Amino acid sequence: MAMAETQSGVASCPVCGGKGKRSGVHRNGLRRFRCTACKKTYTEDHQARFRIEDYLKEKRGIMAIRMLLEGSSIRTVERLTDIHRDSIMKLLVIAGQRCEAVLDRVVRSVAVEDVQADEVWSYVYCKEKNKLPENAHNDSIGDCYTWIALDRKSKLVLAYSVGRRTNRQAMDLMYKLRLATSDDRFQLSTDGLMSYVIAVDEILGDRVDFAQLVKQYAQPREGEQRYSPAPFVAAYKVPVSGNPDPDRICTSHVERFNLTMRMSIRRMTRLTNAFSKKLENHKAAVSLGIAYYNLCRLHSTIRITPAMEAGITDRVWSVEDLLSA
Repeated sequence: MAMAETQSGVASCPVCGGKGKRSGVHRNGLRRFRCTACKKTYTEDHQARFRIEDYLKEKRGIMAIRMLLEGSSIRTVERLTDIHRDSIMKLLVIAGQRCEAVLDRVVRSVAVEDVQADEVWSYVYCKEKNKLPENAHNDSIGDCYTWIALDRKSKLVLAYSVGRRTNRQAMDLMYKLRLATSDDRFQLSTDGLMSYVIAVDEILGDRVDFAQLVKQYAQPREGEQRYSPAPFVAAYKVPVSGNPDPDRICTSHVERFNLTMRMSIRRMTRLTNAFSKKLENHKAAVSLGIAYYNLCRLHSTIRITPAMEAGITDRVWSVEDLLSA
């Protein structure tokens, strides 16, 4: 109940309107009063609580999001915007959830001809080899893969899924890809992971010409086992189902997008301490980065955004548009 403030700065009683008398301080820091008439105790009015979402209405909140999209670390954003790092993380989660909802709504029934799928490695909390025995079956920490399905022509990310490198996650990606594409038949190219064969046969077998590009690597050279990739030996084009065109069996475009994610999403950059500590934060960062790539960022090859090239929007979205849609 609202309380009137007297000239002496003492709040009147919200029950009887009588005169109040100071009676200490409440544990939340607000002044406490006792009514001299009815003897009821009460505190002064609470100020409107500042919500994390309110940062999205301020310039520094939008600047914090833009800095995260350009690969800045959480503490860098904290130093330059004067927003506490915990608030930045909460802001990231809110922005990521909104972006995920926008992509689910906007990227639907897109006409495509050539789709490429791949998965990019990262980790949450710790690498798989460093997990403690009690966390051995905890899938929310350890190695984490971002599964991507990309339209080769428009460069639009049609679907993505964040989780383990399992058949279940491949199923999730293919289910989202089915919702994102029209009923027209298209060609799908992936790497040689067997999970794709199972998922495509189960979910997309009636509408895709499916092939895999299987790459063969040699053993790493002496002294390069840790950071350098193994020498590339050969690549084999393997038709799996339907009638795929051999000239279009390729995963180069989606692999190039993997590099874009590593460069623009700080927690996916290799050999740094900017890894994700929670799976929720990791998913939010990926959702934010992909939504910005699809709707806001001009692609250097097509000179417009992927969403414009795919025909699902007719303008370049701003970060404000993305977070308020």
